[in-house]
Amino acid sequence: MREEIINKLNVIEQKEHVKIIYAVESGSRAWGFESTDSDYDVRFIYVRDKKEYLCLDEKSDVIQLPID
Repeated sequence: MREEIINKLNVIEQKEHVKIIYAVESGSRAWGFESTDSDYDVRFIYVRDKKEYLCLDEKSDVIQLPID
């Protein structure tokens, strides 16, 4: 599963034009009380290209995606 999550994070980087600098598992699995049908929750910190921060267009500062 780890490899699949890393691959999905790489896809997010390319699709969203960001660089993920830190990713961590969160949710029930991170706390050690997952059930057999628990999903995998991953949170990450990312940076955009410098010119994206210097534009006048408003951009969302979060990326929220369900990953199957």
